[in-house]
Amino acid sequence: MLTKRIIPCLDVKDGKVVKGVNFVGLKEVGDPVELAKKYYLQGADELVFLDITATHEHRDTMVEVVRKVAKEIFMPFTVGGGIRTIEDMRKMLLAGADKVSVNSAAVDHPDLINQGARLFGNQCIVLAVDGKKRADGSGWNVYVHGGRIDTGIDALAWIQEGVERGAGEILLTSMDADGTKAGFDLEFCKAVRDAVSVPVIASGGCGSLEDFYEVFASQSADAALAASLFHYDTVTIEEVKCYLQTKGVPVRL
Repeated sequence: MLTKRIIPCLDVKDGKVVKGVNFVGLKEVGDPVELAKKYYLQGADELVFLDITATHEHRDTMVEVVRKVAKEIFMPFTVGGGIRTIEDMRKMLLAGADKVSVNSAAVDHPDLINQGARLFGNQCIVLAVDGKKRADGSGWNVYVHGGRIDTGIDALAWIQEGVERGAGEILLTSMDADGTKAGFDLEFCKAVRDAVSVPVIASGGCGSLEDFYEVFASQSADAALAASLFHYDTVTIEEVKCYLQTKGVPVRL
């Protein structure tokens, strides 16, 4: 049985890791290189970096951050946020990232997924999807630009298309669960996992050790992503993994 992955997420602004609620009230929580080393030593399976101020100038800063981190850690890490072109992908991968994550740009230009997968391999392309349940409860819509714009696109249909185009993994953020600390959106995650054959990373809503267990026990995801819990040392990655092991969830210790 494949082990389940625990993935810390670092939002990077101007070369520093920040945390807020829906990008409001951002506070610096540390240096990305130091936090990456901390999570590596704690036993994280992967890292996700999101550039939340993705103008050209900040992109250069982010490339430098990726380069520094790659020298210090020996585990896969994904970089996303403002990846709009094949050249953006190439820069991040050459700097040391193992995967790149695309979201809004892929919705605007779906062929970006095909091109990236063809040039760098499916395993390098992560399709990030921010989804929210429709008011009538009939399914979920895709939101873009930091969750501000409802595209009207059905999330399951888009994810299936993305996988057909070459995405090797789905980073799924539930906007309904995000920031609630009430647990992952199991219904949404399970629907996506049942719809595609590639790994699904659950994001949004994690507030406790039990939430990690529930997303795996319900077969709703292959990996679980969290930020604040780890940044503020509410729990460590070691604690999460030891807890999951006692509950019979396969993890890499």
